[in-house]
Amino acid sequence: MTEAERWLEQARRDLDDARYAGRGSRWNLTCFLAQQAAEKALKGYLYGRGAEAVWGHSVAELCHDAAAHDTAFAEIRTEAAALDQYYIPTRYPNGLPGGIPADAYTRADSDRALGLSARVIDQVGTKLG
Repeated sequence: MTEAERWLEQARRDLDDARYAGRGSRWNLTCFLAQQAAEKALKGYLYGRGAEAVWGHSVAELCHDAAAHDTAFAEIRTEAAALDQYYIPTRYPNGLPGGIPADAYTRADSDRALGLSARVIDQVGTKLG
């Protein structure tokens, strides 16, 4: 299994875990895992295009880097960038102005995150072949 395949496979597993969390109404965890899945898929794409090291956690920035290889990632970047809002505040109370992450996210947030993540993963899978 190549490095790109390893990252993409873990991304798919994270998306499956996100769906599992969603079935348990763990909306904040669902959103976080969806962000992680998209991030890992994009890192897999970049490894597949020859990157030796890929740094960062921003889906928007990783899409930007991927767009240097394929402009389709520039098109998806605008929507997928919304996943970045789920990286910190879904897990840490100090990432929110009040309350806790477990109470701050909804099914609608979860559904949106899952959809965006699936779109990124599908695109990476298609582009990697």
